Amino acid sequence: MPPAKKRPRTYDPAKTRKAVLAQFGNVRDAVRTLTPEQLTDPTRLGDWTVRELAAHIAMAVESVSRTIDLEPPAKAELSLFDWPFATAALAAAGADLGRDFAREHPDLDALYARTEQRLTERLAATPGERLLATRPGFMTLADYLVTRTVELAVHTDDLNAAVPGLDIPYDRQALAACTRLLADALAVRAPGAATEVRIPPYAVVQCVEGPRHTRGTPPNVVETDPLTWLRLATGRLDWAFALDEAKVSASGERADLGGLLPLMG
Repeated sequence: MPPAKKRPRTYDPAKTRKAVLAQFGNVRDAVRTLTPEQLTDPTRLGDWTVRELAAHIAMAVESVSRTIDLEPPAKAELSLFDWPFATAALAAAGADLGRDFAREHPDLDALYARTEQRLTERLAATPGERLLATRPGFMTLADYLVTRTVELAVHTDDLNAAVPGLDIPYDRQALAACTRLLADALAVRAPGAATEVRIPPYAVVQCVEGPRHTRGTPPNVVETDPLTWLRLATGRLDWAFALDEAKVSASGERADLGGLLPLMG
């Protein structure tokens, strides 16, 4: 795992808390409308059904309350830059946990209501500096909430893909935080300033070793939209396919990001 070479961008803790609650509310409203038949439909996540995916989303958000309830660690050991890379080793175990969690909580409406209530109560009583013993590593509550925007935005996209016409909306702040964190992770994986990656309207980062750009139009530019970027960064969309389908534009000899993606397993 490459070391972080710069300080993470700052996130407004109040806005992040609001974004997590808002996007979880968006998902909860949509899950309530799913029929028993739709809940058994497949998803693009291996053998997960829609029900298992919906339960996993609640589990990812419930992890905030659960870790707040635990004894805090002595010090932080995981930065926001490191988190995307740390999740890869946990992916297989996380899939099994998600299936078990879905079996243990068959009533999704009750699960979402309880998760939302617990999260609201815990966030109201817990400062952002509070350290949490999360599965990837020890980090502050404020940072961990930023990672929850990734879980929520990426899995919102998974649900929308699995259920035609579902069209769960995205909280703007949640999508922005998710996009920025994954863009910064790319800059950590490929430090440098030869290539400019643009994901309007939320993020611009420089990465890849080579001649540093100083003025005018950068010689190497990659540009795409936020949802395409999320899919590329998490392995849901192949780089070559995205280029062929004009979902991403790339110009310059150092604009091929295929070897750097995905960032998360």
